[in-house]
Amino acid sequence: MKQFTISKANEYLQQDVTINGWVYNIRTSGKILFVIVRDGTGFIQCVVVKSQVGEETFENIKHLSQESSIAFTGCIKEDQRSPWGYEMEVTEARVVHAVTEEYPIQLKDHGVGFLSKYRHLWIRTPSQRAILMIRAEVVQSIRDFLNNNGFVNFDSPIITGSAPEGTTSLFTLDYFGEQAYLSQSGQLYQEAGAMALRRVYCLGPTFRAEKSKTRRHLTEFWMVEPEMAYCDVKESMQIQEGLTLYIIKRVLEHCKKELITLERDIQKLEAVQSPFPRVAYEDILSLLNKHDRDKKWGDDITGLDETIISNEYDQPVFITNFPKESKPFYMKESQDDPRTVLGSDLMAPEGYGEIIGGSQREDDLEKLVSKIQLAGLNPETYQWYIDLRTFGSVPHSGFGMGVERMTAWMCGIDHIRETIPFPRTIERIYP
Repeated sequence: MKQFTISKANEYLQQDVTINGWVYNIRTSGKILFVIVRDGTGFIQCVVVKSQVGEETFENIKHLSQESSIAFTGCIKEDQRSPWGYEMEVTEARVVHAVTEEYPIQLKDHGVGFLSKYRHLWIRTPSQRAILMIRAEVVQSIRDFLNNNGFVNFDSPIITGSAPEGTTSLFTLDYFGEQAYLSQSGQLYQEAGAMALRRVYCLGPTFRAEKSKTRRHLTEFWMVEPEMAYCDVKESMQIQEGLTLYIIKRVLEHCKKELITLERDIQKLEAVQSPFPRVAYEDILSLLNKHDRDKKWGDDITGLDETIISNEYDQPVFITNFPKESKPFYMKESQDDPRTVLGSDLMAPEGYGEIIGGSQREDDLEKLVSKIQLAGLNPETYQWYIDLRTFGSVPHSGFGMGVERMTAWMCGIDHIRETIPFPRTIERIYP
């Protein structure tokens, strides 16, 4: 007997197959049971008739609790009334494991705090499965875009002795008697990789010890960080734009069912097109002040500001020409306006805020050393990074995209804690 996955039900119409899965819900109608089964690839309704499977088997199935594991054999039929499009007429049934305890997550509304406690079970629900499937597509499309455009995967270490943006938001650890940190970014190492392999990227976990409780922050999140030798900030923004459009295209093509499950307004994603607007920081301040934000030169753009900006545009928008005092030491000054740096943040529409931050890097040796000192950092700690300017310095640029923020935008959900299998926040380290 063929075993199959629910995701391929359309390939097995009118054929007898076996589903190995879990009970999601059971409805009873006399001598007929309607069992919603999931197998990790999808959901399907299985119709169990007492006369087909026998009274003993029928009664065993009837009293199964949610998430009991089962094996159903039967014929796959198309059913346009079903939200999944297909159903199975069961002819044989076997209980693999009957759940005897009450399942914690019932088929009703629960608070996020409660669900987070049972995250290891919450991910089995249709909505959470859809989010994680879209996340997987986002990650794969990032890799495919970069691999197809001349980038080489170049992994940065997670344990580091120096930080690209100071040590105030880092997790520290004892590294054989020496202070070390969990990486807040792989960028500095990617710059070394770019000098060896021209175009590189890393995609992995990064850590921020900021005590933030906003819907856009996690203490552990995943980021892709491309770095490009012989590349200025304008070309970098073109690559960022291309990557963003490619991710949207892939999600729309490969995750239609998941987007429907989440009730995502697909038209808003379909409306995103090139070119993305480029707006200077100074002009953004004027926009924010029209919304009574009372912003002046040098002020940070906060989460609320990001929401205002991204609600103002129906396309992603690049904010450019930030004040150099508000940005990290590695960003290159603008020759046109020495008050600013050659950097940009890409804001997603619909209130999702920043999804990419990037810049042209400082390639002048003396200026870099001076900026490291002005930042209150020890140049000796960064000697290996300074060597990159001593031995063959070139114009180069890079950026970082947060996987969770991008996924939240694709899914149309409010909080990024649902876009990672097991979120880490200042309040939660379990499960």
